Amino acid sequence: MIDTGTTTWLLVSAALVMLMTPGLAFFYGGMSRAKSVLNMMLMSFASIAIVSVLWVLIGHSLTYAEGPGALNHFIGGLDMAGLSSIVGEVDADGGYPLLVDAGFQMMFAIITVALISGAIADRAKFGAWLLFVPLWALLVYFPVAHWVWGGGWFGLLEEVVGAGLIDFAGGTAVHINAGAAALALTFVLGRRKGFGVESMRPHNLPFVLLGAALLWFGWFGFNAGSAYAADAIAALALVNTQVATAAAILAWILVEKVRYGKVSALGFASGAIAGLVAITPAAADVTPIGAIAVGLASGAICAYAISWKFKFKYDDALDVVGIHMVGGIIGSLMIGLVAASAANGTDGLAYGGSFNLLLVQLIAVVATIVYSFVVTWIIAKVIDLIVGFRIAEEVETNGLDHELHAESAYAFEELDELEEEAVSSSTPPGEETASSQAKA
Repeated sequence: MIDTGTTTWLLVSAALVMLMTPGLAFFYGGMSRAKSVLNMMLMSFASIAIVSVLWVLIGHSLTYAEGPGALNHFIGGLDMAGLSSIVGEVDADGGYPLLVDAGFQMMFAIITVALISGAIADRAKFGAWLLFVPLWALLVYFPVAHWVWGGGWFGLLEEVVGAGLIDFAGGTAVHINAGAAALALTFVLGRRKGFGVESMRPHNLPFVLLGAALLWFGWFGFNAGSAYAADAIAALALVNTQVATAAAILAWILVEKVRYGKVSALGFASGAIAGLVAITPAAADVTPIGAIAVGLASGAICAYAISWKFKFKYDDALDVVGIHMVGGIIGSLMIGLVAASAANGTDGLAYGGSFNLLLVQLIAVVATIVYSFVVTWIIAKVIDLIVGFRIAEEVETNGLDHELHAESAYAFEELDELEEEAVSSSTPPGEETASSQAKA
């Protein structure tokens, strides 16, 4: 029998997570420069198109089907390739169609790939990105997601370490994974022209705030939906998601005020994303007070982490490393400190738990970073050797929107022409206004 309540909850949650990727497109698009905003947004939409098809063909199976023998510790099998074998099948425990689960998890795969794009804004060939997306999903995301949720080797850590890994909704598989990959790409593609010298401020802060709002809204499906039921765990995840995000904003803007004497709209938006990232792995395993602690830690630390790129000279254009990798690390490790049996059965060190939980979280964090960074670097280098990953300097100077897509987000030239026509029509013959003189 199908549990219609659970099925409905998962359908709604999947739709919410789907909304996060267009939200990410607005968030990244607003942070980009005006001459490349469409290119930045299209990288997210391309991830939707490519990963959706790849997930149905092979991704869901490689993540969740049981692989042959010892190979299952690393990657799943092909029993569910194409998803035909699960059409009409219902999960015996949850009462939801297995296709609903496949659709829900598809949205996680999509946004994980899209997250990486922000690190290489303004300098990546769009064709190279289209090649990178399926290769990265196949060689990095599907294996790591299998380790975490599909019965891979992370599940063996409980026998070895004495505590099982806690990653409720994707601290390792999604955020640390994407952040480490983003760091690798910055090394392969190099720094943007003028990095550290020219101003590269966000061109449209309303877009950034809109994107942050859509991400925040969709994140309730991301975290609360991961309870796989409309129950007390989902309620806890929802409240924790909200308060951790709010606490991270407060911590971020406090750091901004102390460091720069100002509070910015970008700081509000970035703080929110840092809190959302950090609470993702811990959403069902800390109390609301613990969630506030997670949010405060992520907001404060990530506010400093985004400036590391200038110190260490890597060009993480839109702070994927500083927010997603660092935020994911904070959330994953904070579980070892503030997880509470009052929430979901496990105590961290702050509640008298053992060091084993923190250790297993650390092992998973380090393994994800190393694997994702190394394999991503190899993928990117191969693509660079075959087709070239970075655009020509002339294209970078002129802007990717015009050069790669023959489009522009804003009709600046048309506006200039209209203004000139308006000025000329209102100016008596032989006279010039101050405006026309200034233009001359």
